[in-house]
Amino acid sequence: MPERRIRKQIHLAAHFPGVNHHTVWTDPNSGSQIDFASFVHLARTAERGLFDFFFLAEGLRLREHRGHIHDLDVVGRPDTFTVLNALAAVTTHLGLAGTINTTYNEPFELAKQFATLDHLSGGRAAWNAVTSSDAFTGENFRRGGYLEHAERYTRAREVVDATRALWDSWPEDALVVDRARGVFARPAPSVRIASDQFDIDGQFVLPRSPQGHPVQIQAGDSDEGREFAAATADVIFSAHGELADGQRFYLDVKDRLAKYGRARDDLKILPAAGFVLGDTPEQAQENARHIRRQQVTPQTAIAFLEQVWGTDLSAYDPDGPLPDIDPVDDVNITRGRVRHAKDPRAVADAWRARAAAERLSIRDLIIETTARQQFVGTPRQVAADLDRYVQSDAADGFVLVPHLTPTGLDEFVDKVIPELQELGSFRTEYPGPTLRHHLGLRHPHHRTEGVRAS
Repeated sequence: MPERRIRKQIHLAAHFPGVNHHTVWTDPNSGSQIDFASFVHLARTAERGLFDFFFLAEGLRLREHRGHIHDLDVVGRPDTFTVLNALAAVTTHLGLAGTINTTYNEPFELAKQFATLDHLSGGRAAWNAVTSSDAFTGENFRRGGYLEHAERYTRAREVVDATRALWDSWPEDALVVDRARGVFARPAPSVRIASDQFDIDGQFVLPRSPQGHPVQIQAGDSDEGREFAAATADVIFSAHGELADGQRFYLDVKDRLAKYGRARDDLKILPAAGFVLGDTPEQAQENARHIRRQQVTPQTAIAFLEQVWGTDLSAYDPDGPLPDIDPVDDVNITRGRVRHAKDPRAVADAWRARAAAERLSIRDLIIETTARQQFVGTPRQVAADLDRYVQSDAADGFVLVPHLTPTGLDEFVDKVIPELQELGSFRTEYPGPTLRHHLGLRHPHHRTEGVRAS
C-alpha cells in the first residue's frame, strides 16, 4: 500500500480587531476597543478554539489624514503589556503576542517586560518586533525622527540581539530552591554589549523564562525583512494571502533558513486572513458583500483615493467615476500609517483601467482593491480552503482578523474548528503548556555571545 502522507497541522492565531477600516464599528454587535471585557471575550474564545496565540497590534500615535485625526483612532490604543499581562490571569494555554517597536524602545526594558510576561503566563509570551523610521510617529518620543529609513533594520537586529543576550545572561540552572527559606537565584553575570546603537554594561534582573526566549514574530516583507526573519524569527506575520503568491513567499523564506543553521520547521509562516461564513455558499457571498460595504464607507473610499492622488478629493462622488486629474506627490496627506502607494501615477493608471473595464465606481474600486484576502463559504468550505492552503505549502496557518470586536471569532470557533478537526488538520487539545509547544518550536539554545561573565 502507498505510504499515507501525514497531514500538516494548521496553526491559528486571533488578531484583536484594530483601529482600521477592516473593523466594522457601525454594526450593532460592535463593542468597545478599550473595555477589558472585549479583550477577555476574544482571548477566551480563541483559547476555547485551541488557537496558538492572541495577537495585539501597536499604535504609537493617532494617525492624521489631511491634517485631522483619523476618525477610527479616537477609540484609543491601550498599552500592549498591560493588556497581555492582565489576559495571562484569565487564560491558561493561549499564547500572548504583542507588537512592540524596536525603534523607540531600549533592549533592557524590552527584555524585562517580555521576560516578565513569559514568567507570569507560564511560557506564553511572543514579541512581534516592528520598525519605524517615521518622523511623525517619532515626535512622540525623545529621539523624534532621527533614524534614517535605511538604518531601521540595523537597529532592529541590534535590539533583538541585545535583548537575547540579556535573556541568555542567566544560566539554565540559575534557580536554587530551598524549601525552608524560599526560592533564591544565583547571581547573574554582567552583560557587556557594545554596538552602533547600544553600550550596555550591567546585569539582567530575571532568570531565564519558561520558553528560554519569548517567541519572536516578524512582519517585514522586503528582501531585508525576509532575511531578518530567516535569521531571527519564529513566526512571520505575512501579507501574502493568495495561494500562488503565498507559495512563492513560503518557498523563498524557507529556503533562506539553512544559511543560519535552521530547519524549515523552525519558522512558521502565518498570513493575515479574514473570513465570512454562511449556511449556504450564496448566503456567505451575500454576507461578504454586506460586510465589505460596511468596512468601506463613502468617506473611507475617498480617504483611500486621496492617499494615492495626494490631494483633497472630498468634492468627488464616492459612487461616481475616478478623478480625471493626475496624482500629486504629497507624502504627508496621510501621516502615522504606511502610504497606500509608492508610485501614485502607476497605481492611478492601473485603477483607471480596471474601473473602466469592470465599470466600477470609486467606492466599488476601493472595495475590490483593499479587501483582505478572505475565506468565504459554509463552515465546511472554509475549513477545506484553509486546509488546502496549508497542505500545499502556501502557509503554515493563519492569523485570523475578525471584522467585529469582540464577538467576531465566535462563529468560527463554533463551526469551523470542528470541521478542521474532522479533516485531521487541527488539534483536539493543547500539546503542552507553552507557546513553543503549540507552534512545534524547539527550546532555544542557551547562547553566551555578547555576554561577558563578571
